[in-house]
Amino acid sequence: MLSTLARASTRRPLTVIGLWVAFLLLGFGLGTGVFANLSDDVPDVPGTESDRADDHLSGISPTGESVTAVVAGESVSDAALRVQVERTVAEVREIAGVAAVPDPYGTPGLVARDGQALIIPVTFEGGLSDEAEEEATDAAVARIQEIDAPDVHVSGGELLGRQLGERAQEDVKNAELISLPVVLALLLVVFGGLRAAALPLVIAVSGIAGAFLALFAFSQVTDISVYAIQVTTMLGLGLAVDYALLMLVRFREERRHTEDVVEAVHRTVAAAGRTVLFSGLTVAVSLTGLLVFPSVFLRSMGLAVAAVVVIDMLAAVTLLPALLAKFGGKIAPSRAKAQGEEGRLFARLARFAARRRIAVLVTVVPALLVLALPVTGMRIAIGDAQQLPSSTEARQLYDTVGAHFPPGTGVSPVTVVLKPGTDPATADWIRALSPTSESRELPGGHTVVELQPPGSVDGKAATDLVERVRDVRGDEPVEVTGVAARLVDFRAMLGERAPWAALTVLAGIFVLLFAFTGSVLIPLRTIATTLLSLGAALGVVVWVFQDGHLAGLLGAEGLGALSLTAPPLIIAIAFGLAMDYELFILARMREARQHGGDDREAVVTGLRRSGRVVTCAALLLAVVFGAFMTGGFSPILQIGLGLTLAVLIDATVVRMLLVPATMALLGRRAWWAPKPLRRAHERFGLREETVARESVTTSA
Repeated sequence: MLSTLARASTRRPLTVIGLWVAFLLLGFGLGTGVFANLSDDVPDVPGTESDRADDHLSGISPTGESVTAVVAGESVSDAALRVQVERTVAEVREIAGVAAVPDPYGTPGLVARDGQALIIPVTFEGGLSDEAEEEATDAAVARIQEIDAPDVHVSGGELLGRQLGERAQEDVKNAELISLPVVLALLLVVFGGLRAAALPLVIAVSGIAGAFLALFAFSQVTDISVYAIQVTTMLGLGLAVDYALLMLVRFREERRHTEDVVEAVHRTVAAAGRTVLFSGLTVAVSLTGLLVFPSVFLRSMGLAVAAVVVIDMLAAVTLLPALLAKFGGKIAPSRAKAQGEEGRLFARLARFAARRRIAVLVTVVPALLVLALPVTGMRIAIGDAQQLPSSTEARQLYDTVGAHFPPGTGVSPVTVVLKPGTDPATADWIRALSPTSESRELPGGHTVVELQPPGSVDGKAATDLVERVRDVRGDEPVEVTGVAARLVDFRAMLGERAPWAALTVLAGIFVLLFAFTGSVLIPLRTIATTLLSLGAALGVVVWVFQDGHLAGLLGAEGLGALSLTAPPLIIAIAFGLAMDYELFILARMREARQHGGDDREAVVTGLRRSGRVVTCAALLLAVVFGAFMTGGFSPILQIGLGLTLAVLIDATVVRMLLVPATMALLGRRAWWAPKPLRRAHERFGLREETVARESVTTSA
């Protein structure tokens, strides 16, 4: 397959380049429409009790979206301000599509006790079309913002999703402006020439276009989280640079052995292209674990990120060979180094780790386990506007309300649906769970009880209240919904499906690594060492963002829990990225072994030839992730830090020390497989075409 792609790309390079240019135009044209289709609603899980109860309520009593405004900065009892507010409330009520706007001066709890702020909630009619709801929202917001006061902030509902979409677009743009010049500068250092350095950026731009287009396609059939933009774009950009770097380094090496540019491209695709192919497949397989979860968010993220990985992989093995066939003659071959000089530092590390393998293992493994310890106390939460940057409208509204109103103001209640036939005594017990419970009757004999939890919308008090209601109801026809109930159901779903997701990913990775190496033990060792680096990275994320240690250095704060989006995405993506570097190293080890090297020397040679690429790739990926962390969204900060640490720990401590130590410990047994599996690999295992030269002396 790879040889066919290489021949097609080099035979008609302008056609291939033209097709990719069309793809880029489509991605940056149509694909950017995803920014208007983003959602901030993540925790819904179809089929759970909270989802069923919410659907039931919508069926018997449709309600529309709502926005909340806060007016602050001066005494709200001021006569002129009061006239403005009352006039505004009356005019907003008259807007088509607005269902209710309570008088803040006549409704208890809407005026702050200090008299310096008031809240104006606006509820829209249920059943409005998207266009009608958007028009009503815009009209209401525009009128409220005409109030002449020092602080006027409006957010919530459909408006919040729009505000976050605009912020996400700005953050992606800023991250690209920061990361691309830095990446180009680093590539200039690596390659020493502008032509070679620019080609990975061309592939990177393809990855960004692919991210936009994949997300836009998925947004037409399902909700796409606002956080998906940064995650998929950063991964698409980072992996594209990784794959292009590997291919270009190999191409420059092949140019040392042939003046025929097309032949050098074919050899590059036959060798390095195979590694890129397997790398892309392992990252995609790592993301299939997200498909096991019934959460729409996790499934859509898994599919979208996997699609971006495949696009990066295809760009590396089709677009890059076409560009090299057309312009590669102007890229200088890499300089040959004297025997023993090539990758000397990495060879020394490999020999040290192999010679002191027991000492390395008893030092590194416990250190990584200590870093992973905070994971045992990890908590997840939906989060509130506190996760957002202080410059966002929603965060400013949140901070203003928090400064003037009692804790819990504006917190979504735990909603209990009492269906016909519910025992009145049970209903009374449920109402007694909250001193501020409110009830309302709905058509068909249904009753809705709203229990106001103390503290945050997804804090322990709120989730405990959900659990108590479910304990009290017994077998009565009672269902619980609301934000806290969705969090409880999301956590239960993760606990139930996580083992199956892990089994799916580990089985897929094992099969791919066996197909790549023909060994049974290498996949097991790879999985074990990767879990160590992943656990250490996730432990640091918990220590920083949950417990609050050093969070201020990242412009964040300790929130008492991680965003529920962060752990599943960090685990799935970081596991796949770790396979990238493992495959880079294993490809060179296997190549050296096939050319007559003994097992220990093959390990040294593998690191000697791949260490530079792995280190550069990890550094470039860290730069990309770091650029996306400048936006200030706490979930993106958590994901960015987790992936950065996972990549750096894996590319340095694990691949440079644990890999040679464990391979030396296993010795020849590392490449062992039972006879039936060995025969299956010989027959069906995938391998690169033989590179037609007497010996392989290239460096990676």
